[in-house]
This record gives sequence, structure tokens and C-alpha cells, in this order.
Amino acid sequence: MAIRRIKLTVAYDGSEYHGWQHQPGQRTIEQAITAVIEDLLGFEVKVTGASRTDAGVSALGQTCQIEIESPVPTENLAKAITHRLPPEIAITEAVEVPFNFDVISDVKSKLYRYTIFTGTHRPVLRIRHCWHLPVKLDADVMSEAAKLLVGKKDFKSFASAADTRENTVRTIFRCDVTLEGESIYVDAEGDGFLYNMVRNIVGTLVEVGIGRMKPEKIEQILEAKDRTAAGPIAPAAGLCLLWIKY
Repeated sequence: MAIRRIKLTVAYDGSEYHGWQHQPGQRTIEQAITAVIEDLLGFEVKVTGASRTDAGVSALGQTCQIEIESPVPTENLAKAITHRLPPEIAITEAVEVPFNFDVISDVKSKLYRYTIFTGTHRPVLRIRHCWHLPVKLDADVMSEAAKLLVGKKDFKSFASAADTRENTVRTIFRCDVTLEGESIYVDAEGDGFLYNMVRNIVGTLVEVGIGRMKPEKIEQILEAKDRTAAGPIAPAAGLCLLWIKY
């Protein structure tokens, strides 16, 4: 049997998990998937994820790669792994990829969606996947501010203080704010994101939507290259990784 490199697409409700990446003593998505694959195939497997989603963040289109030497056909892997996983995690696709494919460095773009619910009553059936913020938000000025984030820019002001990466320049292809009834969606597509970047952007856009900050303040925040210049971080529950393109 030849060794195969497999790309898996993963959907999960991250509410009860301490993020994607394996952490000793913590319940993580990567850890759960690794344990199931090793149990299924009978040997150690390294699972490499494309995005290290934070604690409480969910995904519909996370990707990861594994290398296996197994008689299990690739087309059967998604079903076989999902059957053994907890109900809040599913492998939606398994495809064989060439060995020069890299699940991290070959990413062309990622799309994150953040959901804010502004209705008065707590949305109990959605509360694990939105930020319940029962205030009046001006989606139009939020959209105006969001457009100023589009392009190749230094997003150091929107990175967590815990993010120690030297290169904080990223390209945002679009940052759209959409109002649907009592829900506001912030869609951010980019070539990559810094730690907590999307949640810090959303927290800042909310400051604009409330009226505490003018849309043009975004340019000053970017120039500051200082986390304290931006708004507060938005809760993890509202964030979902929708897809990753290669």
C-alpha cells in the first residue's frame, strides 16, 4: 500500500471546545479528530489544520491534512471518521491530494462570518452561534468603516497582544456588513488572519455602529499599529469559518 496525503474538510460546533489546536489537558477539535482517525486506522496520525480557530469558534469549512497508509478507500474516509466522532463534529469531504500540496501555505483565501443578533429577546436556539447585542446598530456606517479595511494593510492594531508574529501584513479581499431583520452579518475574506483579528475587527465595527466611533477612525487605528487603538474584542460565539479556498 502506498502512502496517501488526504485533505479533509471539517465542520464543527466549537462551543464546548478549547479551539482547534491540540492543547494538553484541554478538549480540542484537532485532538478529537486525531483520536478517532488513529482508532479507525490503527496507527499514529498527524493532523495538520489550516486555521487555528479560537476557543468557542465554529466552522463549516475548516480543512486539515493527514498522511495514511491504509486499505480504506479515500471516498469512504469522511463517512467512516464522522461515524466515530462526537455529534458536533463532521468530516464533510475527504480527497486525495498530491504530496506537494500544503494545507496551510497553499491557501488562497478564507472567509469568516460573524453573526450579531440585535433583537430584544435572547435567541435561545442560536445563542451558541451569535453575539446577542440588544442595541440599535447602524449597519450602513459599519459597512462604510468595513470598506476601509479592504486591501493589503498592516493589521497589527487588530491582532491580539498574544500574537507574536513579526509579519502583521494581510490582504483583506472584502469585508461586508449585511443587515437581515434583527441580524447583522460581518463577512471577512482574506489571504490570512492574525490571532483574534476578525473578532477585534467586529468589536471595532460595533463601536462605529453604536456611534462611539466615526467610520474614518479605522484609518487612524490601522496607522497606530497598536492593539489599544482599536475597539474591544467581540465574543467567540458569533464567529464561524465558512470556507477555505486553494
